[in-house]
Amino acid sequence: MKLNVPMPLRLVLLVLGTTGFYMYLGQMVPQKEFHPPPPVLINAEMTTEDLVVVGAELANGKGQCLVGCHTIGQSGPMRFPDLDGIGARAATQVDGLSDLEYLAQSLYEPAAFIVPGFADGMQAINQPPINLSDDEIKAVIAWLQSLGGTPNVTLDTDLGY
Repeated sequence: MKLNVPMPLRLVLLVLGTTGFYMYLGQMVPQKEFHPPPPVLINAEMTTEDLVVVGAELANGKGQCLVGCHTIGQSGPMRFPDLDGIGARAATQVDGLSDLEYLAQSLYEPAAFIVPGFADGMQAINQPPINLSDDEIKAVIAWLQSLGGTPNVTLDTDLGY
């Protein structure tokens, strides 16, 4: 016995069957859930040591420094320069600039100094999509200074930007 199913009904069944199949497959794929980084609170009583801790949190979270871009203490092919020892190297990178001035300009104007062997590609971290505040940038600078150097940034430090 041959069933004579009308063509519109065949099409509807085909669409429903295909949709159901792909919905089932979609549920089989593991889903990753991404959450925004927790807010980092900065207050006027913070010491330089406190800023170093907050700067490390920002570099690993909201600042996105260590999320696929920079590394610390690694070698081999890298997207951007390794930050190991940057606190000591920063004062000697550009004649006439202190470590603080060099780090601030590198964060606010990343194209100003391109390390040989690396391409220009870092975004200014005070602009979207990263959008760190000036106080958050001071914390990141304190953390960078602590990588091989002595941090001296406070919330009262004038970065010139």
